[in-house]
Amino acid sequence: MLLPTSKTFTSADFPLSGGTVLPELTVAYETWGTLAPDGNNAVLICHGYTSNPHAAGDAAGWMNNLLGPGKAIDTDKYFAVCANNLGSSYGTTGPGSVDPATGKPYGPDFPAYTPSDMVASQLRLIDHLGIKQLAAVIGFSYGGHLTFLWGAQHPERMRALVPIGGVMERTTTLADVQALRDRFAKSCPGWNGGRYYGRERESGVRDLMVTLRVETLTRYGVGKYLTDTTGNPDKAAAAVRERAEKWANEFDANSLIGLSNAGIGSSAKALVADYKAPMLYVLADTDSVVPVALGQPTVDMLREHGLDATFHELKTAYGHLGCMIDGAKWAGALKDFLDRTT
Repeated sequence: MLLPTSKTFTSADFPLSGGTVLPELTVAYETWGTLAPDGNNAVLICHGYTSNPHAAGDAAGWMNNLLGPGKAIDTDKYFAVCANNLGSSYGTTGPGSVDPATGKPYGPDFPAYTPSDMVASQLRLIDHLGIKQLAAVIGFSYGGHLTFLWGAQHPERMRALVPIGGVMERTTTLADVQALRDRFAKSCPGWNGGRYYGRERESGVRDLMVTLRVETLTRYGVGKYLTDTTGNPDKAAAAVRERAEKWANEFDANSLIGLSNAGIGSSAKALVADYKAPMLYVLADTDSVVPVALGQPTVDMLREHGLDATFHELKTAYGHLGCMIDGAKWAGALKDFLDRTT
């Protein structure tokens, strides 16, 4: 689904790493601020695995604590762009899109793609918008991995890099993806090999998506945050459930599987010597998804290759999402880094 706050850019003949060419690529995106005449004040924001391009503009923006007028990523100064990832469910071409060859959703037949293809789709958008060199690429979670790829694959296209809660090398395995597929196949009587479109509720797919989202939000720290802020575990659980139901009505199960599958084997480590832009790497000390122990060794490796790299460990009670929830705790470090490098 296309969010009411998003717009789209469409181009033809987009090649994927596996050799398939998408006849049409649509990228949904949102922007904040004004692009400078020389096109050099843009910041690319990369979102997480199951997130969307609505990063700011109101309280629903997932990066709203850090992005906006007068904030760490100051949209009075920068032109910020957040593109929905290739294969996702918020307006960019993916499994739920219509296959022009059949007139039906691609579904499980959507061609295999990689995070590098996601970067390439973002690059098309950046070029279309007239952006020359990005002031910075900043990404959270899966978007943090994309930030690492951007810096290694297109080192001349940005002046700063800020991966947040992401990894240089993804560790997803075929077994992980198969376990997710098996869960749908076993739990959803109308799964039909992933061909359930128009029958999301009757098939059981929507109910499992709600369950999966509750599990994810709890694991990511949202449940604890809502318990702490409401002071009532029952209210917090109800709020988590409400968020999960909204997301399940919007997100495609085939996208969930495809995005997981895309990450298998994706790594920027072989290109570690190619980084040029200074980097601020941020991880949360309570993150159970991306261990904080990865932070300093990653920065040390980059420094060994001559990169201006800094690790910032955020102290937060809220796990993986702590970097966004507690954005105020490290906004000063982010602003100082951007002021110095961009």
